[in-house]
Amino acid sequence: MTTHAPIVILGIFVADTAFRATRMPRMGETLLGQSFALGPGGKGSNQAVAAARAGGQAHVLTRLGRDAFAQMARDIWAEAGVTPEVIEDAQSYTGAAFIFVDAATGDNAIIVSPGAAARISAADVEAHAALIGGAKVFVTQLEQPMEAALRALQIARAGGALTILNPAPAAALPEGMLALADIVTPNETEAEGLTGLPVTTMPEAETAARALRAKGAGAVVITLGEKGALYHDAEHMVHVPAFHAGPVVETTGAGDAFNGAMAVALAEGAEPVRAVRFGCAAAAISVTRGGAAASMATRTEIDTLIARHAM
Repeated sequence: MTTHAPIVILGIFVADTAFRATRMPRMGETLLGQSFALGPGGKGSNQAVAAARAGGQAHVLTRLGRDAFAQMARDIWAEAGVTPEVIEDAQSYTGAAFIFVDAATGDNAIIVSPGAAARISAADVEAHAALIGGAKVFVTQLEQPMEAALRALQIARAGGALTILNPAPAAALPEGMLALADIVTPNETEAEGLTGLPVTTMPEAETAARALRAKGAGAVVITLGEKGALYHDAEHMVHVPAFHAGPVVETTGAGDAFNGAMAVALAEGAEPVRAVRFGCAAAAISVTRGGAAASMATRTEIDTLIARHAM
């Protein structure tokens, strides 16, 4: 069932160019790959697709060029049911990403060139203040310029939205930015980057979560891959185990699947640990498929996986 509580996601769209091979080439070396795929990606776009497929009323705020990749963005949003809030930028290009996928493990390494989305500005955010301020849940990441993300969080917080900051890719945050996040959702690497603390075990994850709350975050979710996620707020420190939905094909979209689906559960009024569990189920489904946006789960698939694990 689609929620009528709007979820607004500020972020970027890029066309993902995914190369599957046994390893990365060394400088000056050419390798033969096992496969290639071109598809829609970008954290903001992926999270919006994840939210819409999971039953949310998702809006994506971004910049696109006027080119074939921009049409790819509009096509995936139309298919998923995402409402686009697009600034067209004829002076730039729609972004693209190089994705290396390890053929043995499905793990990935990524280079992102955001193109027009690198020009998302605080003024763009101000122009959409009514949309952002009226959201039930607002989500952003760090692929677009920091000042735009910061201003959007300020507007969302002032409007009463529940704010989610997915600090990816890892970057130094301006003073006070974490305090604008009701929930911050780093993975292990990003949590280490934000705190300076290693995150390789569950006790280390708990220590990092405490450190992030001490820096101002309202609550912390550290995503732990095949180990699930750790949720920490003023009252709880809860490990939510991962789901198993099938063999791992590719992990590219897992974090975005988690964030988009969790936002839906929160918009529907789920208590946070239940929302984290909903996000974990969506992520588990996503890794059984290739691609980023293409791997996002439907509401029926998520509910079915959760029900199966409850039996």
